[in-house]
Amino acid sequence: MGTNNHKLRDENLDFLFSGILKLETLEECYEFFEDLCTVAEIKAMSQRAVVAKMLRDHHVYSDIVAKTGASTATISRVNRSLNYGRDGYDMVFSRMTEEEQHMIDTPTEAAAEQAPSEEDGAAQ
Repeated sequence: MGTNNHKLRDENLDFLFSGILKLETLEECYEFFEDLCTVAEIKAMSQRAVVAKMLRDHHVYSDIVAKTGASTATISRVNRSLNYGRDGYDMVFSRMTEEEQHMIDTPTEAAAEQAPSEEDGAAQ
């Protein structure tokens, strides 16, 4: 992967990415990205990351929509990046610990957690 093959590469992005590489903790990431981005921008990026992880874990679109609220168009776009992109998602996922990769609940786990409360509500 050559460094000159990036469509977006310019000195402004080099500056931004150099700064991001200086972040050392989750707290520092929260502080920097809350200053840099709107809440909607941060949520959109995190949604795409979760969608990518769920696609890599072979979840179906309906489960991904239920878990993330992403549109099928967003899921398709992320899927296209996973299949034909620059392997950035896979590079990051491969560097994450098992604990980090399991920070997000799967739809099956979320449904199991919600089921008792729904039954409790129906029984009242």
